[in-house]
Amino acid sequence: MLDHVPLASNMLPPTELPVAFLLSSFSPDHPFALTLPNVNPAAALSGMAQPVVLARFASLADAMEGAVKAADHMEFQAAPQILAILDRDDRLVLAGVATSGTVAWCHPVQSAAEARAVVMEASALRAQVARVSDWQEAELAARLRQRAQRLEARLVDPLWRAFAARTLQIAA
Repeated sequence: MLDHVPLASNMLPPTELPVAFLLSSFSPDHPFALTLPNVNPAAALSGMAQPVVLARFASLADAMEGAVKAADHMEFQAAPQILAILDRDDRLVLAGVATSGTVAWCHPVQSAAEARAVVMEASALRAQVARVSDWQEAELAARLRQRAQRLEARLVDPLWRAFAARTLQIAA
């Protein structure tokens, strides 16, 4: 059975998932948290933007299943959203791009060298976003920002890389 964490009403993510998804039984002891990025501009500017926890799960498989169910209920007015699974210590275990009814999981980097390359590419894309924004090209800026987010979603914590990659192989 999937266990989910209820959210305070002021913490509801922009997707406003149905109460049935969010309010089943609560167990803070579960090690995996399904999260959405905190898009609050004030939190981002302060450097205190903690992800919004949608639910907690006992296993990674349950968390992946919960992510797909969450994607089923999300409303996508603009761009797809990144759903991330974090462990008890807030380390990234797995992340994916949620679109209507599905999650395209991002394959984790396999080495520190690959992680550095991903960070450099994502940083370059974010620099391009800043330049493009100056040109009043909002659509292009949004596409570049999404690409940077998808790259960063591959930056799984080194402790989880091999496990996450194997999990994706089994799930495929």
